[in-house]
Amino acid sequence: MPHIAKDVTKLGSKTKMVLEPYQIILRPLVTEKGMHRSERDNQYAFEVNPLATKFDIRRAVEGLFEVKVTKVRTQIRKGKSRRYRFRHGSTKAWKKAIVTLDGEDRIDFF
Repeated sequence: MPHIAKDVTKLGSKTKMVLEPYQIILRPLVTEKGMHRSERDNQYAFEVNPLATKFDIRRAVEGLFEVKVTKVRTQIRKGKSRRYRFRHGSTKAWKKAIVTLDGEDRIDFF
């Protein structure tokens, strides 16, 4: 359960809620493009909590995987419209983070 911070300015967060690292990183995105990025540029993609900031994501990746993060880029991915028989709906919107690691650090998913 997230706890409330007393001094928010030091944490770099826009809200008073502080998320734990396992609440920030929801899952790694293991795709062909992601594997190519990890081999060539040492970049890894994750689905993250929409409330998390770049600072929160950096702190979570460094804490969970014990690596040094040099850059974090984020994207808000919009949900797509879907149809099943006569019903219309949409998939959820989600936040994606692409994390660049220091030269000698690696993350092994397998």
